[in-house]
Amino acid sequence: MHIEFRHLRTIQAIHQAGGLSLAAEKLHITQSALSHQIKGLEDQAGVELFVRRSKPLKLSPAGLRLLKLAEQVLPQVQALQEEFSGLRDGSAGRMHIAIECHACFEWLFPVLERFRKNWGEVDVDIRPGLAFDAMPALLKEEVDLVVSSDPEDMPGVEFIELFDYAPVFVASGAHPLAQKSYVEAEDFRGETLITYPVERTRLDVFSQLLIPAKVEPAAIRQVELTAVILLLVASNRGVSVLPDWVVREVKYSSDYITRPLTKDGITRRLYAAVRTDDLQKPFMQQLLEFAGEEARKLQAV
Repeated sequence: MHIEFRHLRTIQAIHQAGGLSLAAEKLHITQSALSHQIKGLEDQAGVELFVRRSKPLKLSPAGLRLLKLAEQVLPQVQALQEEFSGLRDGSAGRMHIAIECHACFEWLFPVLERFRKNWGEVDVDIRPGLAFDAMPALLKEEVDLVVSSDPEDMPGVEFIELFDYAPVFVASGAHPLAQKSYVEAEDFRGETLITYPVERTRLDVFSQLLIPAKVEPAAIRQVELTAVILLLVASNRGVSVLPDWVVREVKYSSDYITRPLTKDGITRRLYAAVRTDDLQKPFMQQLLEFAGEEARKLQAV
């Protein structure tokens, strides 16, 4: 038996209209064409689908079975059509984001809060890019955007500048290093360094300062939350290095100080890595726009 979507729509329309004339009008076909379609369907099924000479026209038990199928299948088909339509016009899609900057969760959440209000049909997810190789995942279309401070020359990928930031030394106001105007790599040699729980090569304090100087802290303590890092620092349980905007945004205590790394300071830049083909998607353009606006707010603090 060969059943087409039009057959399911026909059964549903006749059931709802209660007669051939109204159903044909609803389906935008002639009553004669509708009758011919029903006869062909009944010939295929080998059973009658309607109780003849009933007013309004009623479905037979076989017709009711077909109606049940129509009520299950047609809404799914309609939803799929709407989804495809959204993909074509750019109002729907997927935005899976990998973050190689642990502190960036706090900056990204306001961006996504604005984004979801405008793009409710876009599936948004965040994956900590430090737990896997984010850039290969971007190329394989496993994620759609990577937040990173390490741009690469990759065919088919664009690195969009977001904002510059300075990694700064953070310590208790009572710590001896608080008396210095800036800190250097050697100053970390006897300290407990409090960091996020990520590979040291992904941390600015190591990649930009300690590894080049071949300096190892006395101990390393890993902490997940920025707020907890600052509380431990304020309690003089160790020192840390955080992006300057994080320290300005999350001011939990006045008991800690910040100092530049090295006399001239260190500046880093954050990027959004996106596949070139995705840059023209309206929702991608607006996400990048929101990201830039939130970034400028951080720099204005």
